[in-house]
Amino acid sequence: MTEIVFNGIKLGIVLAFLVGPVFFTIIQTSVERGFTNGVLVSLGVSLSDAMYVAICYFGVVQFIQEPDFRFFLAYAGGGILILFGIYHVFIKSKRKMTAALDVASEKKMYRYFIKGFIINGMSPMVLIFWIGAISIASLDFGYTKGFEFFIFFLAVLGTVLSTDILKAYLADKLRSLITHRLMMIVNIVVGICLIFFGIRLIWTAGDFLSA
Repeated sequence: MTEIVFNGIKLGIVLAFLVGPVFFTIIQTSVERGFTNGVLVSLGVSLSDAMYVAICYFGVVQFIQEPDFRFFLAYAGGGILILFGIYHVFIKSKRKMTAALDVASEKKMYRYFIKGFIINGMSPMVLIFWIGAISIASLDFGYTKGFEFFIFFLAVLGTVLSTDILKAYLADKLRSLITHRLMMIVNIVVGICLIFFGIRLIWTAGDFLSA
């Protein structure tokens, strides 16, 4: 069992160091809105990851690998990332900074959870990664039994969530050094990154049909 957990942690660390839209979203949210809201984004991300693992485990992976479905998912996910990016560049960057305590209300906090869930969940690259992870678990490590599979991916998801929370914590600690101008630049950079990832998904949509 120790070996299963260790292998899961190794794979989780690899995923944690992948720089994508989720990475920038966690950092930006933590810096601007505080550690708690950054953690909520991380929890939303973890829920969508767990959802993908469950989908793959219960055999829907064959449907997900259909070229037409992946083509649709690329356009849908790319479109959502672009919309989030436009929002950050043209709206979010022009807003004044708000103290984290002012925005960490129960009525608003759920939005950050949903934000993390959507940005991570609508990215086909995340889906493809988990399909690959399922293959590694079953083919390379031989984890075909339900218990082994569960422990392995529990370790993977736990590692990813822990590192995301660490990112949020470190970003929150830097908040005292952040000025309004710097946050404006951060929001623009985050927006451009999200738009870039969205355009890249749409650009590669044709590859899914020809795969």
